[in-house]
Amino acid sequence: MKLEWRHVRLATLAAICSIGPLAASAQLKPTYSNPLTVSKADAPLTVVVPEVPTSVSFAGKTISFDRVDMAERLDRELTAIVYGQTSMLLCLKRANRYFAPLEKILRDEGVPTDFLYLACTESVLDPGAYSSAKAAGMWQLLAETARQYGLEVNDDVDERYDPERSAVAACRYLKAAYAKYGDWATAAASYNAGMGRISGELSKQGQQSSFDLYINQETTRYVYRILAYKLIMENPQRYGYRLHRNQLYQPIRYTEVEVSTSVPSWVDWAQQQGLSYAQLREANPWIRNSKLTNTSGKTYRVRIPLKDDLYRSSRRTVVHNPKWTVD
Repeated sequence: MKLEWRHVRLATLAAICSIGPLAASAQLKPTYSNPLTVSKADAPLTVVVPEVPTSVSFAGKTISFDRVDMAERLDRELTAIVYGQTSMLLCLKRANRYFAPLEKILRDEGVPTDFLYLACTESVLDPGAYSSAKAAGMWQLLAETARQYGLEVNDDVDERYDPERSAVAACRYLKAAYAKYGDWATAAASYNAGMGRISGELSKQGQQSSFDLYINQETTRYVYRILAYKLIMENPQRYGYRLHRNQLYQPIRYTEVEVSTSVPSWVDWAQQQGLSYAQLREANPWIRNSKLTNTSGKTYRVRIPLKDDLYRSSRRTVVHNPKWTVD
C-alpha cells in the first residue's frame, strides 16, 4: 500500500511538471462559491476618495483650505472617519437621539451649534465614554475641569456622564476660551490641549490662530477632525452612508421625580417606579453608585423613561435631520 501511494504522488508531481509552472499556478488559483461577476453596465469596484473642499464654514467663519498643509490634514481626517465605518455609523445613529436637546443648550448658552461635532470627536456621542486620561462622558471632561464649571463629581454622583449637564459645562469652558482668543477654532483646540498650552504656544510662536501652530499631533489633528465630522454628518450620503429611518436611535421621553433625601438602595427605588435598576442607570448615567448619600439635602431630578419609548413596537419614529436617511 505504501508503494502504491508513492507511485500516485510521483505521477501527480510529473503531471504538474509536464504542464509547466504557469499552467500549474493557474490550476492552483483559489475558487469561490460566489464568484464576482461585473456586467458591462456595472461600474468596477472602487475605493472612493473623499473630496477636500476649498473652504469650510465653522462657527460663522469661513476657513480656507487653499493651504496645502491644511488641505492634507483635513484629507487625513476625512479619510480616517469615512472609512472608520463603525464609529461613524454609531455617531449618526446616536445623533438622532441627542442632537435636538444639545442644540438647544448650545443656543441657550451662546455657543455655535457646530460644537456638536466636538462631542462627536470626543466620544462618538457615547455618554459612557471614559478615557485613559480619566476624562469622562460625552464631552470628555476631567474631574477638576468639571467641578470648575459647575458639575458635581464624587463617588455617588458624576454629572460628567449626563450629556445635557456636561454640555452646559463644556459651553462655559468654550465661552471662556473664546473670550480669551476671539476665535472659535482656537477655542476648540484649547478644549483638547488646555488654554494654558495654547496660550503659551501662541505667544512663543508669535501666532494668532491654532491653525498656524506647531504643536503635538493630537491637538494638530483635533480641529480638523471636528471639521471632518461636520462635513460628513451634514451630508452623509455624499460619503457613502445610507441609513433608513428605523435604523436611527430614537429620542426617549421622560418624566422626572425629585429626590431630596438619601437613597439607601437605587435598586429598590427603581422597582418602586416600575423600572429595573439597569433601566434607571441607563436613563440617569450620572448615578454612579447603588445608593445616594445626600447629607446636604440637595434636590436631584431623576428621569423615568416612558414605557412606550422602551420598545421598538410602540416607540415613535423621529428623524432629526432628513439628510441622514434615504427614506
